[in-house]
Amino acid sequence: MISDEVTDAVPLVYDDSVDMPVLFRDGPAKRPFKQWRTAKHRAWTTPGAFPDKDGWYAPTTTWREIVKAATEVGRDVTPWLHQAPQLARGELVARVSPLYAYLGIHDVTPKHPLPHTSGRRLTVNAVYEHGTERSAKSMLGYRLGMTMAEWACRSLMGLGQTWHIEDGGPVPALESAFKDPVRTLPDLWGLHEAENTYWLIEAKGGNVRKNRLTEGWEQLEEGTKVLHAYAHRRILCGASVQPQGDLFVTIDHDHHPGQPTLPVNGKSTPAPSSPEDHLGESDDALLATARAQMLIYLALRSAPPSRLRTVALTADRSTRRRPVDGLTTPLERDPITRDMRAAVRAEAPSEDEQARRSITRAIGLDDFLTYRIPGTELHLGMSRRLFAACDQLHYEDQAIATRTPGLRAEDQRIADEPADEEAEEQRRRTQRRVFREAQEQERELIQERLRDAYVDGGDRQWRDLLPGQAEPRLDLDDQPDLLEAATPETYLALRRDDLPHHRR
Repeated sequence: MISDEVTDAVPLVYDDSVDMPVLFRDGPAKRPFKQWRTAKHRAWTTPGAFPDKDGWYAPTTTWREIVKAATEVGRDVTPWLHQAPQLARGELVARVSPLYAYLGIHDVTPKHPLPHTSGRRLTVNAVYEHGTERSAKSMLGYRLGMTMAEWACRSLMGLGQTWHIEDGGPVPALESAFKDPVRTLPDLWGLHEAENTYWLIEAKGGNVRKNRLTEGWEQLEEGTKVLHAYAHRRILCGASVQPQGDLFVTIDHDHHPGQPTLPVNGKSTPAPSSPEDHLGESDDALLATARAQMLIYLALRSAPPSRLRTVALTADRSTRRRPVDGLTTPLERDPITRDMRAAVRAEAPSEDEQARRSITRAIGLDDFLTYRIPGTELHLGMSRRLFAACDQLHYEDQAIATRTPGLRAEDQRIADEPADEEAEEQRRRTQRRVFREAQEQERELIQERLRDAYVDGGDRQWRDLLPGQAEPRLDLDDQPDLLEAATPETYLALRRDDLPHHRR
């Protein structure tokens, strides 16, 4: 008989694949010393769902998937970037650079190996281990904690879009309690479509010990006091990394029964777990996706025209629906796109740009706008339909920001003495609350305009959408060193030689 541990799953062979030890348990406990290497891990057999058993698991993911999580999680800073969109590039660098600076990849032979794993795990590199100051380690800890919480909840367990809880939480009637500055609340919340349950999420990262996890659990308990009447799951994600060890994730959790989630704007259907799969029929999904991609939109919008390019992806979005092991589809899995690109290259010479554009659309390819973020080798981009929707949302937000006193950076006045940091934080939170409340008041009108922009965007040229009215070069070159990935409406790529240092 064949052992139950042998599966017919296709082995993952991507250059950036890594195995991620994840421990599920009922509450904070001591750090599981060495168990990330010595415990008998289960294969991850519940993609897009919460597992039915606690214990160690060893799912395999890609560095691309982790980087995507890093670019999208965290406080939304776009209200301050309307007059200086080029600063979005710096924010993206800040979100990914600590991971590149201090993480590495090493080969691992666990005590109880699983089939079809990559045999590689993330760890800290020599710079972090021997030469990094405590404050810099704290910076990595924060960014790592947020990134891995986003990855675990969304890519691994199928949670929908995550939001900062300080923006008001999941229940409108409880907004004032979630925005109460006196409460110490968890970081994020989201809605899981399959469970139809709210998730409250607290992220911890770095050299995570029990005392820090206990603090995080207390923050979740405070969130439960606000949300107690509604069914919700508490998730405490600890991303722990230390010298001579693997990066591993602990998921401390419990589930609270209660009332079902509220309808979204009068609709009984919960928000989709992968909003991009539903942009055609859901205005809520379109708004959520545009909001989540605003930082990347601003980076694209403010880029020098000569630095922009477009890449061809199949226009059939069904080939890039949510995969079983994450949000992104590596282009290595998409032979249709590769073959169609090759067909365009064969039919039209590279110097005939117009002919290539015409053939690209005629055979069923769509061109996504992309930009290499300065200071990184990370290429980010999106479709013209999503760009058009983001462009409209940017316009709507600008109008709201203009009416929000003191929100824009140019409206600030520098006092003679440095302001109290806590008082400044409360002032900024108040401004954000006023801004978000205005957005909600105009939500229906904004959604209607976004829908029109999204539909019209499919037929527009890039020169009509970009501020400089330039048509970016269409890049159809075969680049074996470029690791590409895409969702239905977004694009991400990085170079093989820009992966974290591989230590053997």
